[in-house]
Amino acid sequence: MTILDFEKPIFELETKIDELRNFGTDKNITLDPEVKKLEKKLEKMKEEVYSNLTTWQRVQLARHPDRPYTMDYIKMIADDFLELHGDRLFADDLALIGGFATIGKEKVLIMGHQKGRDTNENLKRNFGCAHPEGYRKAIRLMEAAEKFQLPIITLIDTPGAYPGIGAEERGQAQAIASNLLDMANLKTPVIATVIGEGGSGGAIGIGVADKVCILQHAYYSVISPEGCASILWRNAVKAPDAAEALKITGEHLLKFGVVDEVIPEPMGGAHRDPAFVAEQLKKTILKYIRELRALSTDELLNHRYEKFRKIGEFTTVSKDPASAKQNKSEKDTA
Repeated sequence: MTILDFEKPIFELETKIDELRNFGTDKNITLDPEVKKLEKKLEKMKEEVYSNLTTWQRVQLARHPDRPYTMDYIKMIADDFLELHGDRLFADDLALIGGFATIGKEKVLIMGHQKGRDTNENLKRNFGCAHPEGYRKAIRLMEAAEKFQLPIITLIDTPGAYPGIGAEERGQAQAIASNLLDMANLKTPVIATVIGEGGSGGAIGIGVADKVCILQHAYYSVISPEGCASILWRNAVKAPDAAEALKITGEHLLKFGVVDEVIPEPMGGAHRDPAFVAEQLKKTILKYIRELRALSTDELLNHRYEKFRKIGEFTTVSKDPASAKQNKSEKDTA
């Protein structure tokens, strides 16, 4: 398991406990009192560390290499997954996968960004950064799901859409923009969940949904903390400050109305207990499918439209006492 910097004291104490247990077993000595004392200390340390994570530390957890990816969740929550390939225009993008499956008793289309576990797989999956053909494949599958009146489930986990020359030549911006327009008009329920990184247009390209959820230690942002720091401070070292300023955690996003629910993770992140997180994700998806199926098509589309129109609404307050009262009631929409 990869150990992050702020987790090192926890790892060292866990190692010490294991060594003490092994020593007692090898020497046939009872060390239970000492072990229990250290275990209590370990639990207290975990509580202190994981209950007071900074935004930057949560970004690190969202990027943790042991964290479950889209295919891991599909295997845990879905049955009969049939992956579909290609955009029928250029190629099959392995950074974005999708296909038909069954969750509980619900037949669905499920798709999401897929990262790799090692260097070779990351090169194959392009580190979860989709090309235009990936987004064109996504909307092709979504339109097929709409035809058969199947709910659409998307799992978002990408640093962003691939910004390379080839992707730009093949219309990266146009592919994402078309997805935003077409997803806004899909006549079937759409449920999106940010399971790790939710970076910029690469994330929103499959994120226009009736319900948007986020895992507790995932993040959703218009730009990465490093990119923001490079622009504002001309120094990527300021990424922790940028992460704090961007307000990209689930709690902030829920408060601002960007997401509808924060799905809990075990202490230490989703990789500590993937089965628990998968079960919570499955329950949330099935709950929202039932809720959205109760709406008529017009209600579904109107609610989706209103949901995204409300994002970015803010209040302007003047410092001038004479006009403060008037300006306080004025609202602008970004």
